[in-house]
Parts: sequence; structure tokens; C-alpha cells
Amino acid sequence: MISEYIEIPEGVEVKIEDGSLHVKGPKGEVSKEFRHPLVSIRLEDKKIAILSEIERRKIKAIVGTWKALAKNMILGVTKGWRGELKLVYSHFPVKLKVEGNMLVIENFLGERSSRHVSVPDDIKVEIKQSMIYVSGADKEKVGMVCGRIEQTVKVQGFDRRVFQDGIYITKKPYLMEE
Repeated sequence: MISEYIEIPEGVEVKIEDGSLHVKGPKGEVSKEFRHPLVSIRLEDKKIAILSEIERRKIKAIVGTWKALAKNMILGVTKGWRGELKLVYSHFPVKLKVEGNMLVIENFLGERSSRHVSVPDDIKVEIKQSMIYVSGADKEKVGMVCGRIEQTVKVQGFDRRVFQDGIYITKKPYLMEE
């Protein structure tokens, strides 16, 4: 039998409904679906238990992945996750601004039309000079927004060694410090 346990810290609420794990804490709320016919997840007195009756390598890998995801959810609602990107331009001055739940990139490579990146409601985007900070409780969403921003301004049709303009991820999602 494979079993992994995760301690639930003080101030964190955990619910399991229909195979979905809901974690709520001071920094926000995160929920994720955990479904597999051979692996189960349940609450056992201030612990999250991930269990399986079958001892196979692939099942052990699934249990380990679920444990890491659940830990990241707990860390996200207690401390929060943050990703960093850097704006680089040499040809045309790029202008960045946040409008509602959209990041607007203007004058990229001298283009007349601006580029837009949608940002989920629970993710926060800050712009400080040439740095962009993306933060939130869900590590996956923070990473997805960072990747989406980087892909939106990817230069195509030019030599990347000459046209190095763009927005690049400098730090993948990491735990925020208070």
C-alpha cells in the first residue's frame, strides 16, 4: 500500500468534494481536481492523505505528483507565488500597462496595434520600470500567465540574435517572502 500525508497548517481550510481538493487561506483560494481509479485522496485529522492499494511504479509516481500539487496549493494560500519577467527593447520604446484584467503591450517593434494578454481575476500583475511581477495563490496560473506574456511578444520572421526585443521570464514562480 502506498500512502503519503501532508500536514495542514493553522489558518488553512481544506475540503474534499467529488475528487476536488479545495484549499482556502489568508492569500486566497485554490481548487484542483484529483481523479484516478486507483488513487484516492481524503482528510484524516489535520492531514491530507493520498492512498493507493496497488504498489506499482506508475501509481507511486501519481501519488508523489498529487502530494507535490497539494503542497504547492497549501504554500500558495499561505505565502503566495510570484513570477518575474523582464522587458527588453532596443529598437522601439515599448509601453506596458494593466487595464482591468488585461496586460496591454504598446509599440512593440513599432507596431501600431497593441498586443493584449488576458489575466485571470485571482492573479495580480505589477509593472515596475522594465520588470513585470505576476503573483497569486495558484502556482500553475502564475506560470501560465508568465508563459502567455512571453509568447505574446515572441519575435517571428527576424534573426533572434539581432532582434532581441521581447519580454522574457527571469524567474519561474517562486514563494513570496513577507
